[in-house]
Amino acid sequence: MSLLNQQDISKKTAFKFVILLSLVSLFADMTYEGARSITGPYLAILGANAAVVGFVAGFGEFLGYAFRLVSGYIADRTGKYWTITILGYICNLLAVPLLALAGDWWIAAILIILERTGKAIRVPPRDAMLSHAGSQMGMGWVFGLHEAIDQIGAMLGPLIVAFVLYIKGGYRESFAVLLVPAFIALTILIFARWLYPKPQALAVQQDNLEMKGMNTSFWLYLVGASLIAAGYADFPLIAYHFQKTALLSPIFIPVSYAIAMGINSLSAPLFGHIYDRKGFVILMIVTIVSSLFAPLVFLGGATAAFIGVALWSIGVSAHESLMRAIVANMVPIEKRSSAYGVFNTGYGICWFLGSFLMGVLYDISIFSLVIFSIFIQLLAVPVLWIVMNKINHKLQSYKT
Repeated sequence: MSLLNQQDISKKTAFKFVILLSLVSLFADMTYEGARSITGPYLAILGANAAVVGFVAGFGEFLGYAFRLVSGYIADRTGKYWTITILGYICNLLAVPLLALAGDWWIAAILIILERTGKAIRVPPRDAMLSHAGSQMGMGWVFGLHEAIDQIGAMLGPLIVAFVLYIKGGYRESFAVLLVPAFIALTILIFARWLYPKPQALAVQQDNLEMKGMNTSFWLYLVGASLIAAGYADFPLIAYHFQKTALLSPIFIPVSYAIAMGINSLSAPLFGHIYDRKGFVILMIVTIVSSLFAPLVFLGGATAAFIGVALWSIGVSAHESLMRAIVANMVPIEKRSSAYGVFNTGYGICWFLGSFLMGVLYDISIFSLVIFSIFIQLLAVPVLWIVMNKINHKLQSYKT
């Protein structure tokens, strides 16, 4: 029997729903972020070069966003948010322990891409369900809280991998151990589906910036976010750099990723809280600050690299929390899953192209990679400024 009562929905009920889905994300992130902390070095050991690592990471992210267009549309048309979410999680999580069986880099690459595809399937319907709770609790707070709990798992996963490497010294054992959090995540997910079969009932009526669908502000915002994505190196390429230059030891590579995820966990709810009160400007500030990660990571020593990874993490925090909250406030409930799909497809295409290009540039000139990364991210700032002004104008028109 459902705990929901459409006549008496409270913030407490919405909060419990967010916590439950956040716990699913915690153990899911423990699984695939633990794996992502070593996929770059793992591919290198299996014989892949920097261009291949950049391509696999970028193409995986591309599919990890492009398929969201399809799953988001299907979820909105069919209303089967839970079914699609569960299917995506199964694909997303079970691909990770299978990496332990990969004998060639191309097999590992297929599994890495499969894991990203599974994430693509489940993200739009899951975020749409979270946004229902956000209409009561505040979009920035809900997605910030979800991201914070999510990133606890993202921090613990690499630490588990680092511990396995410390006592066993092998990547295959690391992937195999990650089957445990994958199973826990799927168990909690099924329990959440049983308790909250109709999360749409959590939503309350709320004024959006545009109730007819995806407006000009949405498309401009997509352009700005996509520029940021194009200049954002995926961690496998960063880890590849650490491994190739011996900047960090194999054990400290996943530790650096764990530190980044810990910073992410702390910053996400703070950014969400500021967004709910101050608005869009926080994303612009974070974009400028986090764009400095590239020279620190790729041109500095070990200390600079750790600082750069911290800045990289702050940017990831904004990507995963603020951007989802902003889309939810731009688009009406019945189109949110589709909007997330459209947004993430454009975002993913640019992430793929940028990641692949940076992998190629790495083999040619690391300095060129750094210049490209900084330039393309800062190019997004004036676009985001235009979007902010449009949003502020729309809010003023509502008030008058």
